[in-house]
Amino acid sequence: MPLYSLRETADLLGVSVDTVRRWADGGRLPTTNDPQGHRGVEGKALATFALAQAAPGTAPTSGSSMRNRFPGIVTRVVRGDVAAQVEVQAGPHRLVSLLTREAVDELNLHEGDRVVATVKATNVAVELGR
Repeated sequence: MPLYSLRETADLLGVSVDTVRRWADGGRLPTTNDPQGHRGVEGKALATFALAQAAPGTAPTSGSSMRNRFPGIVTRVVRGDVAAQVEVQAGPHRLVSLLTREAVDELNLHEGDRVVATVKATNVAVELGR
């Protein structure tokens, strides 16, 4: 079972180390000590905590099968003759969507617009973050 340092935990949760320390000190996030005596969070406990902390509004709506919803802000729109590229910053995640120019125009998308990017892919690659 991997043991994540408080810094790694903070990075994975998108919060500060101080926030992780407060959660740990308050008993919200269970920690354990590594052989050197440093506090860390076991992988399974971190996964459970991360799921419990998932932001409201990221759950699917009743009318959609899309499970991966990322509320964010449009940071770039590049319109071509037929296609368009829309970039969304959703927390620490940058998502890039290729759409038809017509769809982007109909949605009247511009930098600064609040959006929800939904992701559904037939192939998703997962790599170890080591």
